[in-house]
Amino acid sequence: MTRMHALLFPTALGLALSHAVVAQETTAPGGITSPVGQAPVEAPPQQPEVQAIADIGGVLTPRGRLVIEPSLQYSHSGVNRLTFRGIEILSTLLIGVFSAEEAERDIWTASLTGRLGVTDRLEMELKVPYVYRDDTLRATVPTVGDDSFDIDRDLSGNGLGDIEVTARYQLNRGQNGWPFFVGNLRYKSVTGDGPFDIARDSDGIEQELATGSGFHAIEPSITALLPSDPAVFFANLGYLYNMSDDVNQQITEDLWIGEVDPGDAVRLSFGMAYAINPRASFTLGFKNDFIGKTKTEYFGDNGRATQSSRTLNIGSLLLGWSYQLNPDVSVNLGLELGVTDDAPNTVLTLRVPFGTNAF
Repeated sequence: MTRMHALLFPTALGLALSHAVVAQETTAPGGITSPVGQAPVEAPPQQPEVQAIADIGGVLTPRGRLVIEPSLQYSHSGVNRLTFRGIEILSTLLIGVFSAEEAERDIWTASLTGRLGVTDRLEMELKVPYVYRDDTLRATVPTVGDDSFDIDRDLSGNGLGDIEVTARYQLNRGQNGWPFFVGNLRYKSVTGDGPFDIARDSDGIEQELATGSGFHAIEPSITALLPSDPAVFFANLGYLYNMSDDVNQQITEDLWIGEVDPGDAVRLSFGMAYAINPRASFTLGFKNDFIGKTKTEYFGDNGRATQSSRTLNIGSLLLGWSYQLNPDVSVNLGLELGVTDDAPNTVLTLRVPFGTNAF
């Protein structure tokens, strides 16, 4: 089997085509006709691939094939919120205080990913990211009485992100109308600076920006790919398990952080890749991450307590475009548009995979 490189048209999708059986006939004595030669055997379905959207992927990289993929991702998140705390007597009369918050976050991530086909069914992947972040916060915070104070912060930082290792295994051959099923197992390290690794002032306010999550994570998932000429339907379901850690760190003079248990996440995505022509394809999909509460143990003036943050619902519309430059090189552009309050506004990803035979 061969893994196709972003060519989402009938042959590049590896769809099993129905070949008409044409047999020559000869007339035997007595007027009986009989076929000459042997009818061709129908080829088994080959492996489809969804290249235009990252983290969906195809079935496998062929055995001995090495793919090196540089990528650049830009993510932008913005919050512009006006909050009122008080009472509304009439629709035009408010008694209370207002607080305003305007936050902008820009993240650039340059990554180098390597994929190797170990066998015809097993693929290994290593991803090394480098992160640059820039955060801006403008806020007006009310205090007791009529006073208020402003927060004006502009921070930036860069460094190595969290290195990831992924294994993928093809579970079946997609015969008899069944989709291809692929089991995935991803491990995320803590090579980047986490939120408790950065410098803070005496008030506990961060003076740097984290480039990693600070917690080990394991994500098992399963991907289904169903070829339907000239398209491929895909779906992915996974569970992200974030390991808890005893931070054991003093944030301020009267605040000590103990164990932190980041919320786990259920991850779902689905969509369709469609062939435009023999070199180009278009992908449309949706993904949603349901992230649980993060539990933080802290010690302060009131003794030991545990605090939980709220759950997050991150939903995004997925758009992708792929173009095959030659059999070994393709260009893939993916766009995510946030459709829930917790999702980034936009995420734009450019990937250029290069393939070669390693063994």
